[in-house]
Amino acid sequence: MTEKYDLIVIGAGPAGEKGAAKAAQYGKRVALIERAPFLGGAGINTGTIPSKTLRESALYFSGLRQRGLYGIDYSLKENLTIKDFMYRERTVVKKERRLVAAHIDEHNISLMHGEASLQDAHTVYVKSSLGAKEISGEAILIATGSSPHHPPEIPFDHELICDSDSILDLKRLPKSMVVVGGGVIGTEYASIFTALGIRVTLIEPKGRIVSFVDSEIGQRLMDQLLKLGIHFVLDDRMAAIERRGNRVHLTLEKGDKLEAEVALIAAGRQSNVQVLGLEEVGIKLGERGLILVDENYRTNIPSVYAVGDVIGFPALASTSMEQARAAVVHAFNLEYKEKLAPFLPLAVYAIPEISEVGLTEDECQAQHIPYLVGRAYYEENARGQIIGDMSGMIKLVFSPTDKKLLGAHIIGEQASELIHIATHVMLVGGPIDAFIEAVYNYPTLSDSYQYAAYDGLANYTKWLEANKK
Repeated sequence: MTEKYDLIVIGAGPAGEKGAAKAAQYGKRVALIERAPFLGGAGINTGTIPSKTLRESALYFSGLRQRGLYGIDYSLKENLTIKDFMYRERTVVKKERRLVAAHIDEHNISLMHGEASLQDAHTVYVKSSLGAKEISGEAILIATGSSPHHPPEIPFDHELICDSDSILDLKRLPKSMVVVGGGVIGTEYASIFTALGIRVTLIEPKGRIVSFVDSEIGQRLMDQLLKLGIHFVLDDRMAAIERRGNRVHLTLEKGDKLEAEVALIAAGRQSNVQVLGLEEVGIKLGERGLILVDENYRTNIPSVYAVGDVIGFPALASTSMEQARAAVVHAFNLEYKEKLAPFLPLAVYAIPEISEVGLTEDECQAQHIPYLVGRAYYEENARGQIIGDMSGMIKLVFSPTDKKLLGAHIIGEQASELIHIATHVMLVGGPIDAFIEAVYNYPTLSDSYQYAAYDGLANYTKWLEANKK
């Protein structure tokens, strides 16, 4: 007999769990299916949580924060082992898994371990080592996430030639590493391992790393990573890679050859949709196998929704969770958030971290949008001096016609936290005057917003003078 549910959620990562919980809070009977042995998806097990925890471990063991305070190398630990380095990451991941399991239990969600495939618009087949069964639901939410992309020409062995999953299973800390790809994942891991004293070469075919961020912030990041010790190879790409004994050898398109003890291939990610039977039931897919959805995250089959990495950009845990909640609202006509905010913050947890929201200066130029800029620097901020961050910066991009904030871009300590202040100003359509009208605790990095706004107003005054008729 087919078990009946109001909602079937496929994938117990951040999006799936939050979508299931939201439906359960409104009294819906929910089934949550997960094929992996652990709950939490890539976000908890191999992606967001592990890499950010490793970043903190690298800062601790390397003494980088102490260097900023005292101006000399205060290394906290010699002869660092992989066990030492990974200890905190594994502890945090285990705790996060337990939290997810507890949330599922407290919401009375039916958890099923197995591989799911759609049979029709309302029926899902669940296969596991214990057997198989069919369940049906009024609505189905696909939140199966993504996995590292494996170009067929790369001989991954997950020991010396790794992806962003298997890099977490290193048996020892290497003395040298090549990172292929200067996007978010590649840049974050390159800085983490460099902080530990590992010789890292980062290869990026484009002229700059994390090319989607504001170019001024991106250049400041690259300058800091150069000081950290990363060697960059830009405007070139890997042509061949092979393992020879206990080393990895790479050949670049321009002819240069590199070798290292470990290579990390950060070649993007691909959606986990291969075994879901989507095409068999008529669900339309786009480029790279991404599921096509409308503004309410509904597929071309009205009862089936999809969120998170399986639908593409921005493919962030933060946005994926909110997409899932919004999809559930539309599926059952609930009284709750119907859509995401128009401005979504993002962060790159490199060393140093960067974060941004809204338009970059480059986008304003490309779209012929009039703009002005205000800047403030951590080195001129009392809190920046106290914590020893002399390279941080807040940059505000705003309209000269009404001073409305168009974007904010931050590099330095607490960038990923500070960005939310600007996000809220943008959500209410506020001008940069809002930062001046507010009172900030002193000394804080948040206070830099005021001085960025003051700088912006000074530029605004100059603009008014220059444009007098």
